[in-house]
Amino acid sequence: MNDVFNQLMIYIRGIWRYRWYIHLLAWPICIAGWYFVYSLPDEYRSSARVYVDTQSILRPLLKGLAVETNVGHQVQMITRTLLSRPNIEKVALMADMDLSAKTPGEMESLLSSLEKRIKITGVSRQNLYRLEFVDQDPQLAQQVVQSLLTIFVESALGGNRDDSNSAQKFLTKQIAEYETKLTAAEERLKEFKRANIGLMPQDGKGYFERLDEAINRLSEAKLVLKEEMNQRDELRRQQLGEEPTFGMGNNQFDQREISTSHDDRIKGLEEQLDELTLLYTDEHPDVVSTKRLLSQLEKKRESEIQEIMESRSDTAIQGDSALTQNPVYQRLRIALGEGDAKVVALKVRVEEYQKQKDELQRLVDTVPQIEAELKRLNRDYDVHKRNYETLVARKESAIISEDAERSSDELRFKIVDPPRVPLSPTGPNRLMFGTAVLFGGLVMGIVFALFLSQLKPTFDNRKTIRDVIGLPVLGGVSMVWSERQRLKNKLEAISFGLVFMGLLVVYGGYLAFQVYAPGIFD
Repeated sequence: MNDVFNQLMIYIRGIWRYRWYIHLLAWPICIAGWYFVYSLPDEYRSSARVYVDTQSILRPLLKGLAVETNVGHQVQMITRTLLSRPNIEKVALMADMDLSAKTPGEMESLLSSLEKRIKITGVSRQNLYRLEFVDQDPQLAQQVVQSLLTIFVESALGGNRDDSNSAQKFLTKQIAEYETKLTAAEERLKEFKRANIGLMPQDGKGYFERLDEAINRLSEAKLVLKEEMNQRDELRRQQLGEEPTFGMGNNQFDQREISTSHDDRIKGLEEQLDELTLLYTDEHPDVVSTKRLLSQLEKKRESEIQEIMESRSDTAIQGDSALTQNPVYQRLRIALGEGDAKVVALKVRVEEYQKQKDELQRLVDTVPQIEAELKRLNRDYDVHKRNYETLVARKESAIISEDAERSSDELRFKIVDPPRVPLSPTGPNRLMFGTAVLFGGLVMGIVFALFLSQLKPTFDNRKTIRDVIGLPVLGGVSMVWSERQRLKNKLEAISFGLVFMGLLVVYGGYLAFQVYAPGIFD
């Protein structure tokens, strides 16, 4: 720490030896600098403050109907792009600044200078922005700020309308394309249904569901037919094998059931035939052979019954008149007729269900393929229809948004402080520049004195000598100043101080002149 202090004292003493060079350099620098600062042209600052109101009462009312845009983000983008090159060129044209540029180089320099002098500041959360411009001409400064304000407002409003128009044009084009696709899909679907009529899914049921339903219907119909046939056969056996003697005394024949040797085989074949028809079609060999054998047995059974009836016919003739008058017999005949009619109707139903099942089984390779193709066509049609309806809804939303924007103006600009023509200059700051010139001149003078002391160094103490020559110093002789020399040194110090005070007085006069009489020589 002592070494640093000693070294600093050496520098100070060296500067003091050449102290008059400080004034020799500082005075010309300060005078020239103050003249230069004074000769700087005045600068006039024009500014404007604008508030962007992004709150609209229609926005919550139209939520879900109109397109919601981020108005705050839109304003931020406008402020960031306001100083783009096209906008700067517009400002130059609106303020007639381009008239002073004769060459492309001058125009480029003008635009660069214009861009540097324009300032945009503001708080995005409060949506309050300030536009500033500084120029030597107060009228021009006001015109530039007014031009910026006009471009700022027009960019916000025009940008929204341009975006809305572009969106509507795009949606209109897409709607026309999807309308063409939807019409083509409808035509393909119509032609496909026309070409495959009768093979389409019914009531939303697919092929295998319809086939399973047909098999179940056929099985139920056969079961009902079998029940009705058994009931009819029972009535027939009662009519042929029993004597209805209710309320008539003794009959000519004993009441007994007529049976043949073929009844058990017929019953077994009928059950076997029912099982086969559930599994196979009528053309299956097992079904065909079973039906043929059943038909042969039924013929033999009818022949056997006919023989039995002929053997009893002689004895039955005498009681026919009384038998036909028996009410129980009459009811039995009526029930038997109804049973025959039901059996005939059920056979027709079974045949129809059998045809439907056979037809479905025959189309086992065709109908599923048709259904798959129909699903594909319906899927394409549904996609085009959904996209078409979505585009139409989006276009209506865009139209509502544009109408709402025109009627309410989501972005409302309120000019808080309009741009004015400045009456007094705002720059340059001559007081600050004058002070900087004073300190700069003094610093340069001190540096020059230090430089001279380093060119002609001296030894101020024994330690410095010892450190430089590397030899021991035995002693030193102190300087004894005479009275005259002390007086001379004192006068020199006072003179140096007076000259420095003179420099400060000139600086103070310069400041007073700038404050109380600026531009007196203009």
